[in-house]
Amino acid sequence: MKKILLTGGGTAGHVTPNIALLPSLQREGYEISYMGSYDGIEKKLIADFNIPYYGISTGKLRRYLDPKNFSDPFRVMKGFAEARKYLKEIAPDVVFSKGGFVSVPVVRAAATLGIPCIIHESDMTPGLANKLCIPVAAKVCCNFPETLQTIPKGKAVLTGSPIREELLKGNKLAGLDMCGFTANKPVIMVIGGSQGAANVNKAVREVLPRLLEDFQVVHLCGKDKLDNLLLKTPGYKQFEYVKAELKDLFAMADLVISRAGANAICELLALKKPNILIPLPSASSRGDQLLNAKSFEAQGFSIVINEDDLTPDLLVGKVHELYFNRQTYYEAMGKSGQMDSIRTIMRLINEAADGR
Repeated sequence: MKKILLTGGGTAGHVTPNIALLPSLQREGYEISYMGSYDGIEKKLIADFNIPYYGISTGKLRRYLDPKNFSDPFRVMKGFAEARKYLKEIAPDVVFSKGGFVSVPVVRAAATLGIPCIIHESDMTPGLANKLCIPVAAKVCCNFPETLQTIPKGKAVLTGSPIREELLKGNKLAGLDMCGFTANKPVIMVIGGSQGAANVNKAVREVLPRLLEDFQVVHLCGKDKLDNLLLKTPGYKQFEYVKAELKDLFAMADLVISRAGANAICELLALKKPNILIPLPSASSRGDQLLNAKSFEAQGFSIVINEDDLTPDLLVGKVHELYFNRQTYYEAMGKSGQMDSIRTIMRLINEAADGR
């Protein structure tokens, strides 16, 4: 039996692609283990899958001044030692890393033991954690064609991001029933991210009367971000978040308005949902969402509105433009080379494991 160790954590985005790989890994007979931080979100998310979990010490490597910059390197060194100890016990044939700072000691320790590592970079430009892992990686999976130019030749493979199989199995009628919507009026799905996006939520609610003239709107607005004054508005349904029912809401949606996190937009691509992206501005991030959105716009998958330019008239106009030209976006996404990500990544994993 071949063995694989998965790693990645710190945010859900560094875990869910690993979870998306589980059914394929299990079908091919892999013995699966997971390594993450002692008590991070990855431990909570993996707990549902009955996979052995190994917690290690981890620290964040920052580009800015912070008192923890003096203590965290020691945590990383401790994590390296713990990862190396566990890797000797587990003896995996291959490591697959989805990134986040917990992955750095794992990947670097695996490299010292001769265990091949495949890592995945979600954003268009590699984050610091993956930059530290790329030199010892066998292959680097990426979501954007532009990323191929930033990674050493021979290592980068355009794969797209693994998408959970269940998202492809939604029931449109179940989604309509859940929201109390009619089947003869198109649906806009608004996704603010797990924490919600205050400016996106505000912009959508400002133009809601105009949108409801031609569309129904389902709004995933984030925890504690429901607007109680709009709870009984016909054609408008709000949720703080959804779990199993997400697939049905996607199946129901004709258009999507979303932030531009890498995993979120790769789900839109896999589901071929015409979309408007409102990326998180660079003042609130390292600018990766702006680059992600720009790439999807250039490939013909998305319309992009910068948050600083967002006005009611612009949003309504772009929604109607997207709906009118939706077939163009369907066709562009259907031709993408990033659609069959799980099959491509599984090939890389098998090659690495068999090679060892």
